[in-house]
Amino acid sequence: MTHILSTKKPRILFLFSDTGGGHRSAAEAIIEAIHLDYPDRYSTEMVDFFKEYAPPPLDLAPQLYPSMAKLPGLWKMGYQLSDNHWRAQFLCDLAWPYIRHQSLRLSSDHPFDLLVSVHPIPVIPYSRILYSSSSPFVTVVTDLVSTHALWFDQRTDLVLVPTDTACQHGLEYGLRAEQIKVVGLPVAERFCQPIENRFLTRARLGWPNNLPIILLMAGGDGMGSIEKIALTISKAHLNAGLAIITGRNQKLKNKLENVTWPIPTFIYGFVKDMPDFMRCADILLTKAGPGTISEAIAAGLPIILYSYLPGQEEGNVTYVVNKGVGVWAPEPTQILETVIQWVNYPEEREKIAVNCRNLAIPDASHQIAKAIVERLNFAIEVRNKDIRL
Repeated sequence: MTHILSTKKPRILFLFSDTGGGHRSAAEAIIEAIHLDYPDRYSTEMVDFFKEYAPPPLDLAPQLYPSMAKLPGLWKMGYQLSDNHWRAQFLCDLAWPYIRHQSLRLSSDHPFDLLVSVHPIPVIPYSRILYSSSSPFVTVVTDLVSTHALWFDQRTDLVLVPTDTACQHGLEYGLRAEQIKVVGLPVAERFCQPIENRFLTRARLGWPNNLPIILLMAGGDGMGSIEKIALTISKAHLNAGLAIITGRNQKLKNKLENVTWPIPTFIYGFVKDMPDFMRCADILLTKAGPGTISEAIAAGLPIILYSYLPGQEEGNVTYVVNKGVGVWAPEPTQILETVIQWVNYPEEREKIAVNCRNLAIPDASHQIAKAIVERLNFAIEVRNKDIRL
């Protein structure tokens, strides 16, 4: 199968899906870097492969994900049973007759010169489709440390991973050293830039400038015990403000908006200006999602992790603690103890903020963009040479 086109602008297609893990934001960050570094030279497109092309009932995965994530025991069992190179290949081979037609239709509907997946599910099927074709396939692993076997296929042209641990996993699953590269996790440009005027941005958000702000969130679907954590913090009457992001959980947003809060509290649903929120906040309370962790590290924001999704997020907790960029506090009382300490002794959270800035890879998106473009240009060069011969 050949997808290399003769158009002026080579086309790069990104496969993602809104099933946690910040897959959408990762793709958007890479696309942003491509257009910043190579203006008007490449065409980019994103496709939600589950929502738009998966056959029933797989097409329901994005909307079912929040409910599935609320069953951590079942989720962990499924993750562990499939997290094996041979079992992952077997499951994909088993599903292939069912997903083959739609997978090929996606390729036909969205012609590309290079395909990028920021989600593990399409990796093995599209490695199969594109193997021995002139269209390169690049995987950008968006899990930070605990990386599932589905991410790695020896037929993939290039695998870009965020950490040395993820790289080691890829090598253990049979990738060659020249096939995999550590580049960091892609985050949007604004997370990595110093804020122009923190006071004016806070004023625009309605936040007080004389209080530290605690930012409480739980991913785009507003999962976890946000309400319990928020009430525990507010009842302590801290000399701080509280900003709560409920994501797409409108029911939770409505409920919190009806609470009488004893400290300055701001309730939001799904927000698009997360860089401003993180760069203006002083403490982050969040579940251990890889995208959120990387964005907070880039923004120099100390992290308190209160939950994780078994399987792919377990290693993130160890990573945050060992790197000195945050703490693990699964109980509201533990969260409150840490918050009180960081509010009363700002020098402690500043040390953690410095660790964040030292650990950050602010050009990760640009490194990924460069690797993708180089792989694409190499493929085009080979194709042109074959045509001349």
